[in-house]
Amino acid sequence: MNKEIIAMHEITQFKSRSEEFFPISWYKNMLMNAPVYYHKETDTWNVFKYNDAKVVLSKHEFFSSVGSRTTIAVGANNKEGEFPKKINVTEVDPPEHQKVRSLLSAAFTPRSLKNWEPRIQEIATKLVDDMEAYDNVDIVQHFSGLFPTMVMADLIGVPSTDSLLYKKWVDILFQPYTKGREKEIDEKKQAAAIEYFQYLYPLVVQKRSNPSEDIISDLIKVEIEGERFTDDEIVRTTMLLLGAGIETTGHAISSIFYSFLYDDRNLYDQLRNDLELVPNAVEEMLRYRFHISKRERFVKQDNNLLGVELKKGETIIVWMSAANFDEDMFDNPFEMNIHRPNNKKHLTFGNGAHFCLGAPLARLELNIALKTFLQKYSHIEPVEAFDLENSLTDSATGQTLTQLPIRIYR
Repeated sequence: MNKEIIAMHEITQFKSRSEEFFPISWYKNMLMNAPVYYHKETDTWNVFKYNDAKVVLSKHEFFSSVGSRTTIAVGANNKEGEFPKKINVTEVDPPEHQKVRSLLSAAFTPRSLKNWEPRIQEIATKLVDDMEAYDNVDIVQHFSGLFPTMVMADLIGVPSTDSLLYKKWVDILFQPYTKGREKEIDEKKQAAAIEYFQYLYPLVVQKRSNPSEDIISDLIKVEIEGERFTDDEIVRTTMLLLGAGIETTGHAISSIFYSFLYDDRNLYDQLRNDLELVPNAVEEMLRYRFHISKRERFVKQDNNLLGVELKKGETIIVWMSAANFDEDMFDNPFEMNIHRPNNKKHLTFGNGAHFCLGAPLARLELNIALKTFLQKYSHIEPVEAFDLENSLTDSATGQTLTQLPIRIYR
């Protein structure tokens, strides 16, 4: 895992947490004035336009996923915290990529999603019902933090009663490195990986003899071209799945509720009166409010596909969240519009061979979470004195909300 971590803050130069949480002005500036931009200090090319982003993400013969640099640090620098090479879908190119992806995708079949839906609905209903005892709730504490954690725990096949433990481990393992605190953070990551490994390993061994309807059991059974998972690999694979499933979905849910309160106060009532609009609203929120999607790629052979001379070995950062605001693709992109006919074409989940494997599950969770809440509560309002700047924290998902107080009406 010992890759050089690209200092993203040197590229963006955001002045505050809240600016990074919703960097719409920066995206607009880069799209208009520097759509393909070389940043000398980090020695990176940066791509912002929609079509350019698709070219880099899809043309693996020119732009490789294999390289020694990264925009995000996940896992830990010890054997317990390193993700198995055989499921390292983000760092291998086609055709090898297909075999790796097939191993992992055995746990994400359409059949699985169909079976999971009632289980996800049950968790959402319980959490939403539990809020009924309050007039004011913290949507992060009561919903967006708990819901994806409990869902992923249940689907993976570990006790949901320990959800807070998983959340603690994930928060540490996916914590970004802060300049000057690298050693301290690295030690915390390694300790969390050991704790997680020691906790989960006996459960995986047990499921070898007593499989059930869960991801661990699916990973035990899967075999592709003679390749199977060892118990050790399954533990470390679930660590990756937990992190990917918890961090991003939780961030998306809290951002949606933030948008209800501070982007368009009429949107909540509009959706409550017509639940059929929810799927399109989810896609527009993924386009408009999800600002962490970016990928690094490495020039595989000299080319000028982006209109500049790119040399083999150079690093390119693809800003998919910025591409979601490209006026050549989306009309009036800096306005939120849940009726936008093409908002599902956003690049939040990537493009090409590396399109996010968990996208169908994330969409299912977001739709269930939103519909369940809308059906229960007639109206929501912001709580006075909410301070956005002091309610954000660094995470693998960029700036994410640590709290979001709201007033709910039954």
